[in-house]
Amino acid sequence: MDSIKFLGTAGARFVVMKQLRASGGVWLTLAGTNILIDPGPGTLVKCWRSKPKHDPSKLDAIVLSHKHLDHSGDINVMIEAMTNGGFRKRGLVFAPKDALEEDPVILHYLRDYPERIELLGEGGRYEIGPVSLEVPKRHIHSVETYGLNFYTKERSVSFVTDTYFFPEIPKIYRGEILVINVLRLKGDDRTDIQHLNMEDAKLIIAQAKPKLAILTHFGMTLIRAKPWELAEKMGEELGINVVAARDGMSINLDEI
Repeated sequence: MDSIKFLGTAGARFVVMKQLRASGGVWLTLAGTNILIDPGPGTLVKCWRSKPKHDPSKLDAIVLSHKHLDHSGDINVMIEAMTNGGFRKRGLVFAPKDALEEDPVILHYLRDYPERIELLGEGGRYEIGPVSLEVPKRHIHSVETYGLNFYTKERSVSFVTDTYFFPEIPKIYRGEILVINVLRLKGDDRTDIQHLNMEDAKLIIAQAKPKLAILTHFGMTLIRAKPWELAEKMGEELGINVVAARDGMSINLDEI
């Protein structure tokens, strides 16, 4: 069964620090391949407390979109767990260059534990068994950041990770399932907060026209505004299925 499991839906430092929402990232299963995306603080605990449990030793790959702690806090322990403490050399790790070379978040001692670590880069294409990963463009964010397109013979899933809005987003993330990190409720003139808002998300979804759009990675103001209600209203206005992710939510992609 192809599926997406949201181990956490927290965005913004205060939501993460207070654990108002969990920050465990996303477990993606495609064509029998298990891929963990952005293991933030608490991922390991969320994997074992999940129903059913998600065994990290069954992971085939870990993908880090960027090195900010809300995305990378559990990257090292998840590499250890994927490789049984380094006793089984297995699994792949994908990460931007600055996550390893400049103020690194992946520790040196365990870099030999996976089969290999590959650097993400703009325009890159990578293989995870039967799953292809495409990284179309570097995002506008304070560290090296990439969105992700996953493809199999049967389906496509896109993740618009943290970024300031840019016009190409709807054109380069055309998965039938579209997951968007939406931190903010409304936009303003501040360019130092390089995250999408609900108005950005609506524009992206309207142009990309996925079968299903999933909003996640919520900041405090957006959580207070009840994102599940905003997503439902957005879907009605666009005529597209739009949902707000919640901690622990699992979506069977075979039913989409």
